[in-house]
Amino acid sequence: FGNPLKTRDDLAKAVIDLFEPLLPYFSEGGARVRLGAAGAIFDRAAADLEGFARPLWGIVPLVAGGGAFPHWDLYRRGLANGTNPAHPEYWGDLADRNQRLVELAAVGFALALVPEHIWEPLEDSEKKTVAAYLLRARELEFIDNNWKFFRVLIDLGLERVSVAFDHRKTLAYLDEVEAFDLGEGWYRDGPVRRVDHYIPFAMHFYGLIYAVLAKGDEARKVRFRDRAEIFARDIRHWFGPDGAALAFGRSQTYRFAAGGFWGALAFAGVEALPWAEIKGYYMRHIRWWSAMPIADRDGVLSVGYGYPNLFMSESYNSPGSPYWALKFFLPLALAGDHPFWAAEEAPQPEFPEPVALKPAGMVAMHTPGNVVVLSSGQQHDKMLGANEKYSKFVYSTRYAFNIEADDRNFSAASFDGMLGLSDDGVHFRMRETLEEALIAGDLLYSRWRPWSDVTVETWLLPESPWHIRIHRIATPRALMTIEGGFAIERADFNADRSDAGDGRAVWYGQTDISAIVDLSPDRRAGHAMSPIPNTNLIHAKTLLPQLRGEIGPGTTVLVTAAMALPSRENWVKALDNPPTCPHLDEVERLFREKGTRVPAFDLQL
Repeated sequence: FGNPLKTRDDLAKAVIDLFEPLLPYFSEGGARVRLGAAGAIFDRAAADLEGFARPLWGIVPLVAGGGAFPHWDLYRRGLANGTNPAHPEYWGDLADRNQRLVELAAVGFALALVPEHIWEPLEDSEKKTVAAYLLRARELEFIDNNWKFFRVLIDLGLERVSVAFDHRKTLAYLDEVEAFDLGEGWYRDGPVRRVDHYIPFAMHFYGLIYAVLAKGDEARKVRFRDRAEIFARDIRHWFGPDGAALAFGRSQTYRFAAGGFWGALAFAGVEALPWAEIKGYYMRHIRWWSAMPIADRDGVLSVGYGYPNLFMSESYNSPGSPYWALKFFLPLALAGDHPFWAAEEAPQPEFPEPVALKPAGMVAMHTPGNVVVLSSGQQHDKMLGANEKYSKFVYSTRYAFNIEADDRNFSAASFDGMLGLSDDGVHFRMRETLEEALIAGDLLYSRWRPWSDVTVETWLLPESPWHIRIHRIATPRALMTIEGGFAIERADFNADRSDAGDGRAVWYGQTDISAIVDLSPDRRAGHAMSPIPNTNLIHAKTLLPQLRGEIGPGTTVLVTAAMALPSRENWVKALDNPPTCPHLDEVERLFREKGTRVPAFDLQL
């Protein structure tokens, strides 16, 4: 950004700096913003609407808080033309579960917060056209997840500009959203066995906007605020001390939208943690992103995560999709003397013990420069890279996960934070969907079937800075196995050093170390590999330690310890003191006595 990102004024400047590279891509009529040639599952007109609408998530709070935006004439022209069926830049007819419904939520948000800029200057005929389009949209069916909030946001805008509609449908969707409540501040994102960043940057984010802008419905608004207050105590464990968010789940290309929850707390006046702590999480997050090469040469945000990368994207990512990141700027709607802005940033508190995030089936460990999150209970089997995004054993704020690049090359696969299995040395399976997921204190258990006749039980144990994985595999035939540690950045000119041998593999990078150790009686071979480029979310080139072996028919127990750390002063002691092999019978006894089903997983499908 070329911006220190220390103050409210710095963030206001960032909104304009992020928007201005889009100006050359606005169509003549202002309704379409086409940022690239890549496609998505929806049509080009909807993708162009996405490019038009998503910047409003940052522009609207900027202006609501007193900031200047010199292009409202462009947005008014685009809004009038895009909703006009007779205009060449018409956004297209609306339909159930259609992408246009998503993007019109930003229009509703703008009408609700700054009608004097985007609505009141319109001609009466234009107002009728815009209102008719939005009224048609709200009558349609929205997907049964966070999309239900999009009708609510459209309705907030219509209500603000005095357009009449049937409020019963608004309330019905709000009731359905609340039915996704998991307890302890968590939601599901629909009738699914998973929770991800959509919980903070969608479910809570929109709920807190509703709590501020809606008229009446006071009891529900209190519930939205109360859940967010409880949730903040857990979701802070998805943020590292440097501001990085946990790389986990889908839609990672929305990048700093992940920090939008902290801004939404401020917008709604919910001091879930001390304002100084909330502001610290918020500001560190945007500064972390400012150091990443996330824009193209012309300053347009790219699809990707730590760098431009279509490989990790989803089929619904168009070139305009990354601009949902501007949801981060919501607290710019607040005056500069608000306690959030007046607070001095506080560092992340220390958490020396593992922290169980029971609703999510996760256990967080705060290690130097990082938060490591063990995971069992998440699953998603309907998109590219779903297994890697949801089903690995461990995720991290510092060491992002890899996406497998070749599903017909077992020996070239990463399996970072995962156990890979193959019965032919070519194709492979890993943990995908689960048959069971349990949590007992700060220990996790899952049962999964890579094939219908092979059962794997996995226990995950925190042993900071290490974590331990126990796998009990029952198979009727011989299998080859590869298990990976954490991926760290690879330097040029082969400047990194590896140490791999019997039961152990270590990569010594320029700033970090990654190690994996076999604690099993029959030790596997250590292997130091360099994954296929552009498969990691943060670094284009990485290093990865692995354990490789074979198991015969019958039941086999594998026990693994893995860790990654920055700086030599941290890793020397840890390497010299790996954990000892736990007694599986004691772990099983603990789960018999205290194990409960992971709430996120506990859903009949």
